[in-house]
Amino acid sequence: MEITEVRIKLMEDSGERLCAFCSITLDSCFVIRDLKIIQGSKGAFVAMPSRKLTDRCPKCHFKNHLRATFCNQCGVRLRSERAPKDDDGRAKLYADIAHPINSECRDMIQQSVIAAYEEELVRAQQEGYICTYDDFEEDRYAVLDGNDDETSQASASSSQNIRSTMQMETEDGKIHRVDSQSKHESNAGSARERAPSDAMSPQPPRRDAFGDGII
Repeated sequence: MEITEVRIKLMEDSGERLCAFCSITLDSCFVIRDLKIIQGSKGAFVAMPSRKLTDRCPKCHFKNHLRATFCNQCGVRLRSERAPKDDDGRAKLYADIAHPINSECRDMIQQSVIAAYEEELVRAQQEGYICTYDDFEEDRYAVLDGNDDETSQASASSSQNIRSTMQMETEDGKIHRVDSQSKHESNAGSARERAPSDAMSPQPPRRDAFGDGII
């Protein structure tokens, strides 16, 4: 068996332990994806593609990750320390999907991937660098559904109407919390409040009508 191609995707944050993802092609006919290059205490090493281990909720039988403290389906509280332990006492939370079964194959994969990773680091410093790793556009953003888009626009329009109504209500210097339907009632109330002040304004003295019409 021969590794005929290695593709590397470098991580943007160089401070993380995860340095890169990679895929390898065996004998130009079989591809294994999602291998990880991780920076360990003794240098970089290759981790095989893996999946999270799960168990079932005893109440609803829904599958949950072994580190989950609550069931994702029914919400019942789960015991946190329930993962199996390896010989070193560490919790086993992941299982390899594909992996070598002997040390010779593991060493071959390790040497080929690390060599390709170091070459990729050099190429990444060059102008016009393009990553060759095919990630199937996993970093792109989803598009909102048409109905959800119309709902969000209607909600934004409704909030704008509410804000404009509140501004109109505060133009007279008073603070009111009313909706647009009660606006005319507020105006009518203001007119009624002004009426007594008009009645209290000074009136010209009334001339006594006694003697009118006498010559």
